[in-house]
Amino acid sequence: MKVIRGIENITSPFRNAVVAVGNFDGVHLGHQAIFAVVRKKAAEIGGTAVVVTFEPHPVKVLNHREPPPLITLLEQKLELMERQNMDAVVCIAFDHDFAALTAQEFVEDILVKKIGMKGIVIGRDYVFGKNRQGNVGFLKSAGHELGFEVMVPDWITMDVSLPERVSSTRIREIIQQGDVSYAKNFLGRYYQLRGTVSPGRRRGGRQLGFPTANIQIEDELCPRQGVYAVTAEINEGIFMGVANIGYSPTFDDYLFTVEVHILDFEGDLYGKPIKVNFIKRIRDEKKFNSIEELSVQIRRDIETGRKILFGENLAVGTDR
Repeated sequence: MKVIRGIENITSPFRNAVVAVGNFDGVHLGHQAIFAVVRKKAAEIGGTAVVVTFEPHPVKVLNHREPPPLITLLEQKLELMERQNMDAVVCIAFDHDFAALTAQEFVEDILVKKIGMKGIVIGRDYVFGKNRQGNVGFLKSAGHELGFEVMVPDWITMDVSLPERVSSTRIREIIQQGDVSYAKNFLGRYYQLRGTVSPGRRRGGRQLGFPTANIQIEDELCPRQGVYAVTAEINEGIFMGVANIGYSPTFDDYLFTVEVHILDFEGDLYGKPIKVNFIKRIRDEKKFNSIEELSVQIRRDIETGRKILFGENLAVGTDR
């Protein structure tokens, strides 16, 4: 997949580009359905399946309030788009100058002239351009004038029995509630946190008997405090594990940490990258009366985690 960062780096239009435009935070099943339509149409016309997205997320530039945490940062978002077999991604630097473009300027000057758009696939509620002038109706009118087709897929729902609309907002809520196993139904994969293993308080192995990797997380969205069955992707491979998110109340220092005990692994991970896939929540974090009592509970959590992970029939080597 070709990645072009910045409009100025588009040297020539793509061949018969069929385009999906959006932020695509999470690259969830709804986004994947849009990409499928893009690929299908591109194949029909001998064209190129192109994603146009923005960095940073527009809410970080335009919203005066604290923006919601992103489900996927750009690196992971690009990886997930590549998994969807898209041909190219154009990542536009979103700033106030770009936000000042009218819908007509964005469509005509960038999508049609720069990118070579012959078709666009868009969600029915997507709006764009200065003062949010652009919408499906605007695009259909512009399409007649400029020679491109507009396709608007139906909403994607989780399933027939529970017709809940798939959206980034809903996924964010579910993950913040800690229901990571339910979030998979919307994402089509397990939710993943990425980061670097950093020196922690060095008491997991010494005091508790269970060494842990303390993670300096890069992602913005963290599941609710508690204990989770996880898989951990490290340089040495993919391992099962149990993660704790919270403040370690038993030790009374109340420092927020994300720690993972990696099952059946020995080695030095300090300074190395790690990806943690959250499979299922085991329990809330709680304060124990002693370190010994906490150690007994951790042993139980590990056994519970093993049962969950074996029951999930996980394919080692993937976060799906």
